[in-house]
Amino acid sequence: MAEKINTIVWGTPTVCLLLLTGIVYTVRLGFIQFRMFPYIFKRLRHGGNIRPQLKTSCLSLGAAMGTGNITGVASALAIGGAGAVFWMWISAFLGMATVFAENSLSAVYSEKNIKGPMAYLEKGLGSRVLAVVFAVCCVLASFGMGGMVQISSMSNSIKSCCGISPFMLASILFAAVFFTVRGGASRVGSAAQVLLPAVSVIYAALCIMVICRNHERLPEAFSCIFSSAIGVRQTVGGAAGYGISAAVSAGVKRGIFSNEAGLGSSPLLHSTAENNNSAQIQGMSSMLEVFTDTMLCCTLTALTLLCSGADTGISHAFLSVTGSFTEPLIAVILSVFAFCTVIGWYCCGETAFIYLSKGSYTEVFAFIYALTAASGAVFKAELLWTLSDIFNGLMMLPNIIGLLFLAKKVKNE
Repeated sequence: MAEKINTIVWGTPTVCLLLLTGIVYTVRLGFIQFRMFPYIFKRLRHGGNIRPQLKTSCLSLGAAMGTGNITGVASALAIGGAGAVFWMWISAFLGMATVFAENSLSAVYSEKNIKGPMAYLEKGLGSRVLAVVFAVCCVLASFGMGGMVQISSMSNSIKSCCGISPFMLASILFAAVFFTVRGGASRVGSAAQVLLPAVSVIYAALCIMVICRNHERLPEAFSCIFSSAIGVRQTVGGAAGYGISAAVSAGVKRGIFSNEAGLGSSPLLHSTAENNNSAQIQGMSSMLEVFTDTMLCCTLTALTLLCSGADTGISHAFLSVTGSFTEPLIAVILSVFAFCTVIGWYCCGETAFIYLSKGSYTEVFAFIYALTAASGAVFKAELLWTLSDIFNGLMMLPNIIGLLFLAKKVKNE
C-alpha cells in the first residue's frame, strides 16, 4: 500500500511539476544560474563577511548531501544507465532557479516563529492550511528521512567494520545527536561547518584519484552519458524509448532527492541563519549549494563508477587506491555525511515544530528527535524509506504551489 502511494506521490506529474517550476523561474529570472559565480566573486572581492553564511551553507549542504550522494547515484546508474547523469544535471540546473526563489521568498516573509515555506505560504499566499500541511509533513519527514533512515545507513556501515552491538551503537548515537541538536541552530551549524568540508574534500580527492587512474576511460564515460541521455546508441523503436525514459526518470528523481530543490528544506535551514541577509544573498548561496551537491559531488561519484567499471558500488571503485583501508574509510565518510544530514534535518523539523506549537516544547522535540533517529541503528528501514519519500513529496506539493503563485513577488524582489 505504501509503495503504491509513493508511486502516485512521486509519479511523472510530480516530476514534471518540479521541472516546470524550474523552467518558469529560469526564464522569469533571466537565467539567473549564469549570474551566480560573478555575484559570489564580487562579494568576495569587496570583502564581504561570508563566515556566518558559510555556516548556514554547510548546514544546508549537510542536510541535502547525506548518503544518497554516494549510494543514490549508483542506484540511478543501475536504473537509468549513464544517461541518468545528464538528466541529473538538467534537474540541478533548473533546481538552482527554484531554490533561489524559495530562499528569496523565505527571506522576505520569515519572522521569529514563522519561517521558511510556512512564512510565504501563510503570509504571502494567504493559506494557513497549506502552511500547516507542509509543517506536519516536514516534522514527519525529519523523523524518517532525516533521522532514522540516515542512522540506519550509517550503522550498517559501522557494524561492517567492527563488532559493536546495535543497542550500544544506538546509545552512542543518541548522545551525539542530542548533545549537538540541544545547542540549537548555532551549534548544529558549527558542527556541520567542521565536519562537512573536511570529509567532502577527502571524498572528492579519492574520486579524482580513481578517475585519474582510469583517465583513458573518461572520454568514453562522457560520451556514454550524452549518447545514453538522447538515445544515440539505443536501438530504434520501443527499446530506445524505454531506455531514454528510464534515464530521464532516474536522473531527474535522483537529482531532486539529492539537492532537495523545491522540497522546502533549504529555506527552512537558511531561515535559521544568524545574520539577517538579504533575499538575494540567501538565494545565491542556496544556488551554490545545489551546484556543489549535484554538479560536483554527484558527478564525481558517477564518473568514478563509470571510469572504474565498478558495478557493485563506490567501495569497489576505491579498492584500487585505498586497498585494505577501503571499508573503514567508506564507513567514516558515510557516517559523517549521514550525521550532517541528521543534524541538518533536525533544524528543518524543529522550525516546522515551532510553527505548529507556537514555540513551545522545543526541548521535548530535541529529545524525541534524537531518540527516534538513534533507533534507526536497531530497526530496519525499508518501510521508513518509502514513508519518508511520501512525506517528502507531500512537503513539496504545497511548497511548489506557493512558488508558482508567488513568482511575480520573486521577480519584483
